[in-house]
Amino acid sequence: MTDWASLSARGGLACHDLVGWMMWDERAKATFAARGMPNPEAWIVAWRLAALGDTPPSVIASMTYSINPLIIEMVSGTVRSCMTHQQVLDALDDAVVPGLESVAPGLAKALAGLADDLWRGVDAMFAGARPMFAAFRALARRDRDGGLSAWHAANCIREFRGDNHWAILASEGIDDVEAGLLHSAMIDVDEYASEEWIARSRGGDDAAIERAWAGLEARGLASGRHLTDTGRAFRVDIERRTDEVTSPVWQEIGESTTARFLELVEPFHEAFVERIDATAGPRWMPAVRGPRPT
Repeated sequence: MTDWASLSARGGLACHDLVGWMMWDERAKATFAARGMPNPEAWIVAWRLAALGDTPPSVIASMTYSINPLIIEMVSGTVRSCMTHQQVLDALDDAVVPGLESVAPGLAKALAGLADDLWRGVDAMFAGARPMFAAFRALARRDRDGGLSAWHAANCIREFRGDNHWAILASEGIDDVEAGLLHSAMIDVDEYASEEWIARSRGGDDAAIERAWAGLEARGLASGRHLTDTGRAFRVDIERRTDEVTSPVWQEIGESTTARFLELVEPFHEAFVERIDATAGPRWMPAVRGPRPT
């Protein structure tokens, strides 16, 4: 009997690997700079915001969930003063395959043959209450080069999983900063030097961190500004539930294609992490760090 929850967990990490490095891609940032962007590092979120078009920043912030709304407002305003949404998306398309080739030689070409199956899974999913997934799926990137098309499908799956994750956290009454603190259960805290680093990297200030710890402590999920065993178990269960509700996309893609996708992507995991370390720093993109799902 197929263990779809396990395949979903592995598929989620593989999609993170395929997409995460793009947030700091040097080629894309150079395009940003050439267009007059005063801070090319804004690319980290700008390419995702471009898929949402002229959506108000306050609504975008609700979709991205854990990123401070002031950061979203600042990036949205700055990008719109320099580039159109389509120009940002074109910069993304121009960067994907060259970037993949530099990190994982031959991977884009190999993934091209899976594009149709990946899109079949994406197209079969219900987009209700999944705004980031819906926005990227609507871009219709199926007509691109095979490797680029497969990458866009994987990105849609990543956004599908992300929307599911935020919906579960929202159902549990977990806010943006609390989500960042809870994620420390998923990584090596010694490597990060603090359980607060992830929440602070998303714009949480001292006052917000203080409120978030108080909220978690009131629920028994933290004590003395550290997660309790209950808090860690709660966060691990959130991950399990996320994998479970995301598994239908992999079931629709099919077991053989899912296995082939993992066979192609997983060997490059360390190479993707090394690229993020080199372009962003050793703590960024925590979703690709920590224990590997089995």
